[in-house]
Amino acid sequence: MIRISHLTLLLPFIFLSFIVNTSQLVFAKGTDNVRDACRVTRYPDLCMRSLAPFSNSAGTSPSKWARAGVSVTIGEVKNVQAYLANLKRHGHVKGRNRVALSDCVETFADALDELHRSLGVLRRLSRSTFGTQMGDLNTWISAALTNEDTCLDGFQGKKGRKIKLLQNRVLKAYYITSNALALVNKLATTGLGSISDP
Repeated sequence: MIRISHLTLLLPFIFLSFIVNTSQLVFAKGTDNVRDACRVTRYPDLCMRSLAPFSNSAGTSPSKWARAGVSVTIGEVKNVQAYLANLKRHGHVKGRNRVALSDCVETFADALDELHRSLGVLRRLSRSTFGTQMGDLNTWISAALTNEDTCLDGFQGKKGRKIKLLQNRVLKAYYITSNALALVNKLATTGLGSISDP
């Protein structure tokens, strides 16, 4: 009969325990990264939920967090823009609400253009033009916020389930855009750090 020592039986459990604890440490560090990055935003809980997938890849880099914030914002604005266009085509919205909805579709298209321009700049940051780039980013992302706010203004005081759902979708995009602007402003105040000129 073969005798197996207690140590031999414990080794696999010790090894698995080490692996699990190591992965929890990596996850915890990633959570710290996103929490730290989102501290500068107006809507930190939403920021942490929307940017959590970038925790490990962005690390502590303000430029990567700004890029992630604008990327997530583009995705959200695209989703809302598609929702608005679909609502306009098939939502049976009439009268003044239809006019406001048409305005929303247009303002969200403009917001998306501003955000794409912003992401393009964030992908080509340069020490020599950093100040100008930050000014452009602030202008464009602020313009996207204004466009989203203009959409909301068209439905102020309006009632109905469809209108309330529309307002909530637009408001979420507004909050995510606001968070992206805060992350860009954080980059502007911290500078490029160790990033070299392209």
